[in-house]
Amino acid sequence: MQEHWPHPLVRVERRPVGEAESRAANGPDWDRYADEYQATHGEFLGDAGFVWGPEGLTEEQARVLGDVSGKDVLEVGSGAGQCSRWVRCQGGRSFGLDLSHRQLQHSRRLDEQTGIAVPSVLGTATSLPFRDASFDVVFCSFGALQFVSEIDLAVAETARVLRPGGRFAFSITHPTRWMFPDDPTEAGLVASQSYWDRTPYVEVDEATGEVAYVEHHRTLGDWVALLAGRGFSITTLLEPEWPEGHDRLWGGWSAVRGRLTPGTAIIGADLTARADG
Repeated sequence: MQEHWPHPLVRVERRPVGEAESRAANGPDWDRYADEYQATHGEFLGDAGFVWGPEGLTEEQARVLGDVSGKDVLEVGSGAGQCSRWVRCQGGRSFGLDLSHRQLQHSRRLDEQTGIAVPSVLGTATSLPFRDASFDVVFCSFGALQFVSEIDLAVAETARVLRPGGRFAFSITHPTRWMFPDDPTEAGLVASQSYWDRTPYVEVDEATGEVAYVEHHRTLGDWVALLAGRGFSITTLLEPEWPEGHDRLWGGWSAVRGRLTPGTAIIGADLTARADG
């Protein structure tokens, strides 16, 4: 959910990027961007609010997680913990994990301001620092998944820490958006990239030559195969429509685009079997 306004001067490339390089780029990138992100979007997100995407669909409306009261819940890519704080307000025992130290500092700030503390750790989706079968629900609201190269490992880690029958839910940029420029105006409505081209989007720091930001693309079919391959049964696929009167501009998301094509996909799945390996 990052409208990416990079601080360093960058050049854009499309090329393969592995997990180590993705992680080394995206963690510091979010550290640089965290203050701006929270200042720009904090009011929209709410200190203890659960918003699934730029369209403003809330978990209270969507109920993708189900009843979280009394349940152990992990948010992957938790940022400032707004969604996890909402879960705690509903009686759930939520915990956060994020790759960005600065985002977790914002989470601590909101813990103190709201009096609703979300225990959070610095970590990555591909190596969750929790025991097997620790959680009833794992969710990710526009968090880590698009920034992960080894996505199968991330899904496997989610399955590992979930209890049998546990719920996994996440929102991502709608895969069809990959075809279009990241432009919220009418100029961004012309398809210019193949939907099936999974080559990562890469920004390279012109000054250092180092990768500064990476985003990975999967098709809807890829997500179905990934989840099914790890023992998940998909029960929910939401594609929120852009609400009337909603004039918020969020990077490539806007009313101009949102009235014609989905910008967000929300997927919910239950762990019905343990996959081998």
